[in-house]
Amino acid sequence: KTKNLKMKSLFKLDNINLNYYLNGNIIKVLKNINFEIKKNERIAVIGESGSGKTSLLMLMSGLEKPTNGSIVFDKEDLSKINEKRRTEIRRKKIGLIFQQFFLIPNYTALENVMFPMQINKIDNEKEKAISILEDFGLVNRKNNLPSELSGGEQQRVAIARAISFDPEIILADEPTGNLDRKNTELVSNLLLEYSRKKKICLILVTHNMNLARKCDRIMKLVDGQIKF
Repeated sequence: KTKNLKMKSLFKLDNINLNYYLNGNIIKVLKNINFEIKKNERIAVIGESGSGKTSLLMLMSGLEKPTNGSIVFDKEDLSKINEKRRTEIRRKKIGLIFQQFFLIPNYTALENVMFPMQINKIDNEKEKAISILEDFGLVNRKNNLPSELSGGEQQRVAIARAISFDPEIILADEPTGNLDRKNTELVSNLLLEYSRKKKICLILVTHNMNLARKCDRIMKLVDGQIKF
């Protein structure tokens, strides 16, 4: 039984500390972070600005290395492996969504969604991308460039791109931070529904308590420490 529980664990953060050094001073960003994430779990991360939420996502995506502690993702310790391997894991297993959309400006909506699938050499990428854009109510915008889309549409394309290659986890940093209320509702529901439908784990940094309550668990960061 214990073995079975271990199998279901996707992420395990063990005694994680993250310090920055600024003008000779140590800034402790994250302190003794310990938690485990099961597969197909949705966790909202809340907290004041500067509490360490974005830093936590940077660590979990392997874009940042902890000062000490271990981050085991899918049986590999991100803090011990080299940059090349971390990039490979990110490319194949982690969907990233930011407040800024980071769409490729000279690619259409369809090409943006196809891009990760092409990198990962996934078959029938065009059909899959069209199907996702359909789910997201964007199929009629598939040939538009990002500059021709509204903010809500661009964020939906960014989410469609992040999930297009069926990652094992989506790390979303304030994905609705720049959107109005109507688009916030639309985008967040799409993200949650898709993560449930595809059984993709979701870590969602948000200031929006209505959105946080729709997740399975809420984790609060206070001054670099976790409060459940």
